Amino acid sequence: MKPRRRAKAKKPAKTGTKAKSKFWSAGVMRKSDALDIEAGAFKFDDPKKIARSLKRSAEASTRRKAAPYQSAMSMLNFYINRAGKTLTVRRKKILEQAKTELRKLYGRA
Repeated sequence: MKPRRRAKAKKPAKTGTKAKSKFWSAGVMRKSDALDIEAGAFKFDDPKKIARSLKRSAEASTRRKAAPYQSAMSMLNFYINRAGKTLTVRRKKILEQAKTELRKLYGRA
């Protein structure tokens, strides 16, 4: 008969680290060098309003490294990609329409 091995003592769980590592994208949205986005900009139901808000933010930002259009579109794409499966069909459609509106505002449609 084989001798039984002793179970290793469990390490205490680290508090607060799971939430930080799980939602790293929220930190990017808050601390990004790209833009200072208006609070709730991605929650608007009107794609034109989202596009205008992103354009205002991109043009007013002194921290961005790229052109205003590129910064605004990057943040919109980042939000869509990070939301992933949690994004409803209706919300995704509105955000995709906001991309089209943003292109129109910058004369790239």
